[in-house]
Formats: sequence, structure tokens, C-alpha cells
Amino acid sequence: MRRFFAGTAAALLAAVLFLPVGAGAVSARRAYAVDAVSGRVLYEKNPTERSLIASTTKIMTALIVCEQCNVLDRMRIPKEAVGIEGSSMYLKEGEILTLQELLYGMMLSSGNDAAVALAIYCGGTVEGFAELMNDKAHNLGLTGTHFENPNGLDSPGHYSTAKDLGTLAAYAMENPIFYKTVSAKNVKVGDRYLTNHNKLLWRVAGADGVKTGFTKAAGRILVSSATRDGRRVIVVTIDDPSDWSDHAALMEEGFSRYAIGRIVNQGDRVGAVEVVGGEKRRVEVLAAEDFDYSVAPEEHPCLALPGPGFVYAPAVEGADAGVVYVLIEGKAVGKVPVVYGATIEQTQPEEKSFWQRIFHRGSGNSAAPG
Repeated sequence: MRRFFAGTAAALLAAVLFLPVGAGAVSARRAYAVDAVSGRVLYEKNPTERSLIASTTKIMTALIVCEQCNVLDRMRIPKEAVGIEGSSMYLKEGEILTLQELLYGMMLSSGNDAAVALAIYCGGTVEGFAELMNDKAHNLGLTGTHFENPNGLDSPGHYSTAKDLGTLAAYAMENPIFYKTVSAKNVKVGDRYLTNHNKLLWRVAGADGVKTGFTKAAGRILVSSATRDGRRVIVVTIDDPSDWSDHAALMEEGFSRYAIGRIVNQGDRVGAVEVVGGEKRRVEVLAAEDFDYSVAPEEHPCLALPGPGFVYAPAVEGADAGVVYVLIEGKAVGKVPVVYGATIEQTQPEEKSFWQRIFHRGSGNSAAPG
């Protein structure tokens, strides 16, 4: 599954074309829904407003562990990870577990103790691990996000946005270890039987992640994912008393109303430009890569080739020719790199004979004022 933040899709200028579900129908204070394959924003409500994010913090914690540590490693639980406030998998000092088992405890049972244990193992200290989290947030372009701990306990300097959580979740779900962890419904870890707190795994077709969260200050927070026929929809709600029903409704709307379509094929002719000083007057411009996007039946995408409409010779086949914009209802929803479809050499001036040069010089002299 192609990530929307990779390749061409990294340059998406996502136009927000809302679902029929009106803002009043979603009880969340902040919400964001996105097609993770094309990057199309399906719904949003105060998407960039910063807020506490409770245990959805653990999406980043798990991602760091999956990417930077060996989940088969075994660790002895330190005393610093025992008796942490809030939800817990009830770790015991000195017991030995694999990082994968701790991931299950953190993502299914929302164990704050498991989060601290993983942070100490992978980051040396909780503070050191928070630095890794913030570095990753910066790399992913999560400009409204800052972490101070691995479990999401309330802190003034610990926050994110609905949009940032959606971007993070879409990225994390591409990691196979992360996906295996958050899509599990039930797991046995030693003598512990863990059940995933994410009820959507049982309620929504194709649901496969990702994390619940709650504190009194933050309210109910939910980040969810569902995949059907190669499409993945990510939904985020923050401070939402009706999160289960809101997510189910947004998921169904996203899958039923929109379908991924190939808008541009690599090699498609997307226009032509004039060649100034060339052997030929025009050169075709071709798409350098494919472009897919979520489109509703009544929508008709079109292409717009920006720029002056001409190029000075020579134009070289396969050379960068800029971009073509994909428009829906007059709004840019993406751009595709384009190249020249042929080589157009510069016109060479005709070589003049000796007598022509003499005549030209003489004509010039006779035209001079006396």
C-alpha cells in the first residue's frame, strides 16, 4: 500500500471536500479523517488545534520501538516501570519480557508501565526517549506535536493535533510489526490475557487499529484505521463522547462515497509547450509517474500545466519539465512531475557564403546616414 506522504503524494495540496456527515453530526471537538493511500482529507473539524492526547501518545512510542529496537529482545523490568499511575499491564520488578510482549501490553491494555519500560530500554531514560519521539515527529512534519513522556500522562508541554495524529497513524500502520500489534484482538503474555481496548476491531468491517486514549483533562480520544480492497481510512477524534459511533459513521462514508482511481498514468501526455528557437515549434509534456486519488462519482478531475507555456531550445527528452496540477472542482489536490517527451534541438543559423557576407556588409554601409 502506497503511503500518501511518500513520493508524489508528499506534495499533496489536499483540498478538503467534505463528506455528507456534517460537522454537527460529529460530537468531537476536534476530528480528522483521511484516505491513507491517496492523502485525500475526507473530513475535518478543528484539525490543527493543539490538545492533550492521552494514551494515543503510545502510537509514537510503539513506532519508535518498532523502528529502532529489536522486538525479540528480552528485558528485565526495572523498578522505575512498576506502579505507574493510570492504566497498567501490572508489571513486576525483575520479571523478564520481550519488547513485543511489552508492545502488546502497551497497545492492547494501554499499559503506562509498559510504555515506561520500553522507553527506558530503547532510550536509556524517559527523557532520552522523549527526544527520540520529538525527532521522529519533526521528521514526519508533525508541526503541532510535542512529547514529554511515552505514555500520554497529562503535561502542559505534551500535545498534538487531530491532523498530526492522523498523519502519524497512517505512517505507523505501514510498519508490519506495528500493524501486527495494534490489529491483535486478544493476546496471552505469560499468565496475562490481554484484550484490545479498541472496540472497532469487532464492530467495523476491516478495522485494524490503532489506539484509544482518555484522561479527565483530555476527554475521550480515538485513532482508528480500517482497510478494505486496498484502501485504508484513518479517523481521529479528540474529546468525543460518541467516538465509537462517530468513527463507524466516518469509516462507512469514506469507503462508500469515494473510490481510488488512477487519475494519471506514467507516460500520459498532459500537455505541450512551445519551443523557442527549436527545430520544431512544440514539444509534448508527459507524466513522470502515476497518480491515484480518491474520487466521488460526481467528480471529474482535470489537469493544469502551469508556467509560461514555452521553453527555450534545446528541450531534452526525459528532462524535468516541472509539474502538472490535478484539480477537482477547481482546487489543487496534488501535483505530478512531468518530463519532455522528445528532444528538440536548437535551430542552427544558416551558414552564409563569402559573397553573401560581403553583400550584407556592403548593404549595411550603404544604409548608413551620410
